[in-house]
Amino acid sequence: MINAKTFLMATVATLALTTSTAWAETDTELIARARGIHDRVIAVDTHVDIPANYGSEAYDPMKPGPRGQQVHLPTQVEGGLDATFLIVFVGQGELGTQGYAKALSDAMIKFSAIHKVTEQMYPDKWELAYTAKDVRRITAAGKKVALIGVENGYPIGEEIGLLDVFYDYGARYFGHTHIGHNQLGDSSMPVNRSEGEFKPLHGGLSALGKQAVKRCNELGIMNDVSHAGKQTALDIIAASKAPVIASHSGVNGVFKHPRNLSDEELLAIKKSNGVAQMVAFDTYLRAVPKGKTDAMAALWVEFGIKDFADMAKLTPDQVASYRAKSDAIELQFPKAGIKDLADHIDYTVKLIGVDHVGIASDFNGGGGILGWSGAGETFNVTLELVKRGYTEAQIEKIWGGNLLRVLSDVERYAAKTGYDKKRGKA
Repeated sequence: MINAKTFLMATVATLALTTSTAWAETDTELIARARGIHDRVIAVDTHVDIPANYGSEAYDPMKPGPRGQQVHLPTQVEGGLDATFLIVFVGQGELGTQGYAKALSDAMIKFSAIHKVTEQMYPDKWELAYTAKDVRRITAAGKKVALIGVENGYPIGEEIGLLDVFYDYGARYFGHTHIGHNQLGDSSMPVNRSEGEFKPLHGGLSALGKQAVKRCNELGIMNDVSHAGKQTALDIIAASKAPVIASHSGVNGVFKHPRNLSDEELLAIKKSNGVAQMVAFDTYLRAVPKGKTDAMAALWVEFGIKDFADMAKLTPDQVASYRAKSDAIELQFPKAGIKDLADHIDYTVKLIGVDHVGIASDFNGGGGILGWSGAGETFNVTLELVKRGYTEAQIEKIWGGNLLRVLSDVERYAAKTGYDKKRGKA
């Protein structure tokens, strides 16, 4: 005869076994859970490049094309990519009046193109956001969100007042440098190398650069340290009175690269209450075989490409030929994958906390990895984060919540300065 105690113990053991079996999540259930999370969060990609012909017949963001394969509206819908910072990028040129004038003209063409696409071509599907609240409102209305980031401060020349113009056109982050030093500060990848050594131009942020940081604070533009040299980045963070971002970077703690952030920079970003956006860029995530580097360098020489902006100058036939040859190289030497990107996210979360980490693709500017090669595969990033044990609250922060919090903080600081009133605004 079974006594009450024995019966109770047997019942508890049976319930425990049944419960543990019920809690064992199948792959199908995990994917469904990840899909639910992805559908609920606002996925913000802080770096999508656009060419000079953006918004033209040659690059219609509703249709795949030579430069639109990675991101266009239908694939954003497919992949659940809600908001993208479209980038006003101008490559580094000669410092001086002529160079500055040409760079400003090129930048304004891109500003105008973004407004054309969102306000004239597809206003029912897409809307330009100026504030963090705009992002949430537009997403709730069922439309995709466009925001504007500036990559390379070169186009403002020595006229700090041009930041006012950029702000009015919608710029909400400002990357001070790109590849090559400029008038604002030293780059992480300067072109003036000598025997493998990096030669500084200013030794960090220039005096003009410090003025730019201050003006961004007053306007409500996030200061961006991606592409900045280490000392420049630390100077920007020290000079800024509002949180700072790295819009698209990797981390040296996982893979050492001149473009990646050191622990010192990451900790400084955390101290500013900012956010570091981990980028899906092959060569920043892990070591690339020398054979691939050599093959791609030879391909660029063959097509006369000096930087990614030159891609837009290729004819359709050249694009087809380039793509066929680059695809052959990729087959031989596959890119990094989502697990590599997640390794950079993991490292950064462990070092500075989940409140200071985000995600960027650098699509159309060299970004894209196995599993996230275009906007249509965006869900795969969320799936990998779920597999690694991140909660929905954490994923919401990483995918956009942290960035929107920083943008809100930057807006609040600007409001406190009263600078808009000095510009004659209410």
